Amino acid sequence: MIIIPIKEGENIERALKKFKRKFEKTGMMKELRSRQAFIKPSIVKREAIKKAIYIQQLQQKEE
Repeated sequence: MIIIPIKEGENIERALKKFKRKFEKTGMMKELRSRQAFIKPSIVKREAIKKAIYIQQLQQKEE
């Protein structure tokens, strides 16, 4: 359970922003979306490799 301590007189929008940030870090929505449909492990592995190649190319362009 996510607990957000609110100080006296703190703006509710700021507290909501903190809650949303903490909730996003848990990865719950990402996991729920991924469980909606089964993806074969080979496809997951292939996508991870593609992502790694893309990131590596970006880093090489920076240098």
